[in-house]
Amino acid sequence: MSTSTDELLDMLDDDQRAVAEQVTGPLCVLAGAGTGKTRAITYRIANGVLSGAYNPQTVLAVTFTARAAGEMRSRLRDLGVGGVQARTFHAAALRQLSFFWPTAVGGQLPRIAEHKASLVAEASGRLGLGADRTAIRDLSGEVEWAKVSLVTADDYTVRAARAGREAVAGHDHATIARLLSVYEDVKNERGVIDFEDVLLLLVGILLEREDVAAQVRTQYRHFVVDEYQDVSPLQQRLLDLWLGGRREVCVVGDVSQTIYSFTGATPRFLTDFPRRYEGAPVVRLVRDYRSTPQVVDLANKVLSRAGRHRNAAAVELVAQRPSSAPVRYETYDDDLAEARGVAERIAALAKEGVPLSEVAVLYRTNGQSEAVEQALADAGIGYLVRGGERFFSRREVREAIVMLRGAVRASAGQSMPEAVRDVLSSVGWAASPPSARGAARERWESLNSLVNLADELHRSREADMAGLVAELDERMSAQHAPTVAGVTLASLHAAKGLEWDAVFLVGVSEGLLPISLAEGDAAVEEERRLLYVGVTRAREHLQLSYARARTVGGRASRKRSRFLDGIWPDDAAAARRGGLSRRAAARARTETFVESNPADAELFERLRSWRGQVAKAISKPAYTVLHDTTLQAIATAKPKDLRQLAVLRGIGATKLEAYGGQVLAVVRGEDVDVQEWLSR
Repeated sequence: MSTSTDELLDMLDDDQRAVAEQVTGPLCVLAGAGTGKTRAITYRIANGVLSGAYNPQTVLAVTFTARAAGEMRSRLRDLGVGGVQARTFHAAALRQLSFFWPTAVGGQLPRIAEHKASLVAEASGRLGLGADRTAIRDLSGEVEWAKVSLVTADDYTVRAARAGREAVAGHDHATIARLLSVYEDVKNERGVIDFEDVLLLLVGILLEREDVAAQVRTQYRHFVVDEYQDVSPLQQRLLDLWLGGRREVCVVGDVSQTIYSFTGATPRFLTDFPRRYEGAPVVRLVRDYRSTPQVVDLANKVLSRAGRHRNAAAVELVAQRPSSAPVRYETYDDDLAEARGVAERIAALAKEGVPLSEVAVLYRTNGQSEAVEQALADAGIGYLVRGGERFFSRREVREAIVMLRGAVRASAGQSMPEAVRDVLSSVGWAASPPSARGAARERWESLNSLVNLADELHRSREADMAGLVAELDERMSAQHAPTVAGVTLASLHAAKGLEWDAVFLVGVSEGLLPISLAEGDAAVEEERRLLYVGVTRAREHLQLSYARARTVGGRASRKRSRFLDGIWPDDAAAARRGGLSRRAAARARTETFVESNPADAELFERLRSWRGQVAKAISKPAYTVLHDTTLQAIATAKPKDLRQLAVLRGIGATKLEAYGGQVLAVVRGEDVDVQEWLSR
């Protein structure tokens, strides 16, 4: 693809263009969710290269995930710009450390321990602290915090107290300081380093060896740092050494998406950037191209209620998409009912044409996924748990890639998509998915995602088989998997940086959001930002829900999240505050349902009409037949049989027997003769 700089810049809005046009000097970009920040910075890099301001080999773009780095490289190639290095902090540091270690230190770089747990467990054992799995996990987290915060064993006690760090696994600061010291001893004895050491060791070499620092600074002259609100003091120290006092750096971030403070990340470097780099322009990206006005409005409201805790650098989003479906708010009796309700709604969206790969269920803790997994399985809906087996580790994917490599030469004279289909047919792919679910369907989905990727590359880059194999090799190194059909289940933290057409936020209740462990204003506000991240993952359909009780028949003691006070259409609370009568409050709830659920309102009205006939026939108040909230649940779920009807709130065995058949007939759209039913 050959594009002039004018053509490139004409593809951007005014704010994005302001980012792309300034290719030299310091630049701070405050980019709200969905505002096209990746587009802005990739076009900035492309503009710099195409205008001759940059040599692409001297640009280093730093991201926080291998997936984001892979996406950035892919976008730059699509813009006709190759050779730019886009890596995570750790990947860039490891590359440099591996290159300079033999001359700067001597010998081979020590092996990197994949996990800290065994090292921390041994250090803990030597100090007699025990080795409980949960304690080791928490202690490992504290070791990581200390290292990325540049806190040593000698100054941990003072620095931890100053930072307000709570006791970890029941141990005081002095004990943790001893653990940090013994942990380093254990590593040295085993001859290994950890991931934080990769950055620490490179920092040490750059400080001590001016010749090495000069070589790195000659290689890299222009820097771009994405997700800058998540930078740790250690990463900032490394960035400063890479720059060596130069001002050629563009940083991009969103203080409202700061959700990793517990790991040592801080938005301070983002908010202080204009002071550190005097005269640096600050560009705000506020136009949200991802989400509908309904989603954007909720996101802005969530942040606006932070009050005095709201960061001045936070942006208020302005929706650019047309109006669409209202945000849904659902309250369920228990976790099981919530999971079933979500599964039923996903099935309804799938019938409306929303692909399952464009649906996500997000939660605060990984333990919440079990009920959702079971409900989706019961409904015959495929799903993938983010953080499960990696795509490129699957056997069928490994086999397919080996076959594709072998077919690079043999595919000459055949279109790449056609050749890919021929190759993958030999390992189990077919044009249509298997009727069976489970492992067979999952295998097909994996192979089909490779077919879709081949089609996409051929369409966008006219890639041949060699190009496809090269893309797959790069994606493997970055763990940038192609899209696989199936609902995504993920924690809110794991969902950052991703987006879907439809998002379900489950468990939005006190104790889960904010999590009960969040103590103090700072921790609670980080939980608010976590909700904001979850909301802004949705493009069009968004549902928030919680369950009053954890188990079926359990005590209904849960309350919805405080972050939704004044937002959730809960007119019962309004009635208590405003002195409304119970009847007026019920009427307000009904009006809210009708306004918020236009697709279900017609069925709800038909159910109310039927209920009125029944109530008149048996000479009893209408609410004694079925309550409005039950009719609303029926109108939303649209049950097809008695089993599906029985799980809805307000439907007990007696009402199921008395009215179940009539309700199902109304749902099917049939005219119901109440007198005839009663006479049976």
